[in-house]
Amino acid sequence: MTDHDPKDYSWLPADVQAFIAKTDAAYPPDAVNFTIAEQRAFYDKLCAAFDPPHPAGLVAEDLTIAGVPCRRYTPTAPRAGVTALYFHGGGFVVGGLHSHDSICAELAEGAQVVLIAVDYRLAPEHKHPAAYDDCVAVAGAVAGPKVLLGDSAGANLAAAVSATRPGIVGQVLIYGSFGDDLSLPSFTRHAFAPMLTRADIEFYGMVRYEGSVRPSGDVTATPMVLEDFSILPPTALFSAEADPVASDSVEYAARLAEAGVEVELTEEPGLVHGYLRARHMSEGARDSFARITRALEALAARGADQ
Repeated sequence: MTDHDPKDYSWLPADVQAFIAKTDAAYPPDAVNFTIAEQRAFYDKLCAAFDPPHPAGLVAEDLTIAGVPCRRYTPTAPRAGVTALYFHGGGFVVGGLHSHDSICAELAEGAQVVLIAVDYRLAPEHKHPAAYDDCVAVAGAVAGPKVLLGDSAGANLAAAVSATRPGIVGQVLIYGSFGDDLSLPSFTRHAFAPMLTRADIEFYGMVRYEGSVRPSGDVTATPMVLEDFSILPPTALFSAEADPVASDSVEYAARLAEAGVEVELTEEPGLVHGYLRARHMSEGARDSFARITRALEALAARGADQ
């Protein structure tokens, strides 16, 4: 979709529209106008609305790594020699071990890899770089090769850790925000998209940083400013068509390719930001989740051989 009324998303598939309506019933589109406590309550309600049971045989256990609360998912036949780390989305403000629990469980079982979800500290109580510090600490404490995954804010954190920490053998980045160039096409084309607007992005940036100012040239905040992309591992990127941050994935993929890094960008048509939760009610989201799982499986297999 290239030309449309910026506020008209009636062209999205019916199953995606149903997902948006179900989401809006729990987490209102204007949630950023409420208090942080209210936003978190909305998000908890949203998570409860999309909470299928774990796959049979998978074991989940809570633990602390490097002082950070985590949850480890062990599938029925885990691949030896590699671990996946998952950093959740939520604008650096909402979310935790509960919010992406079923997503992590299904990824671990589908890819047959031990996966650790990281419950990093949230803003505004803990400004940047607190979330990054927690994620990089866990990455440093987990032995052996690691594949990093993240969605939205979590994709930003995964890319930041990959840029600053050795031992990362792959990354799977899902509808992430990696830069601060709001002149890129999607930020205008989809400024009023359902699930995430440009105004939402600006709000989360304001809340994340001390003094509401993004630190200039800080790769731990803005992974796109990395000078040498050749140090990064093989990467699978996934973006949604109707998403203001979609152009960031295009730009990040181009930087990787220019640096000679193996990269695959999948631009998912007819999907919106946050579509991982739609995997059980949208055909497009279900197919994308299968591709994400295969990407994790492939990167983990290669990492285990290194």
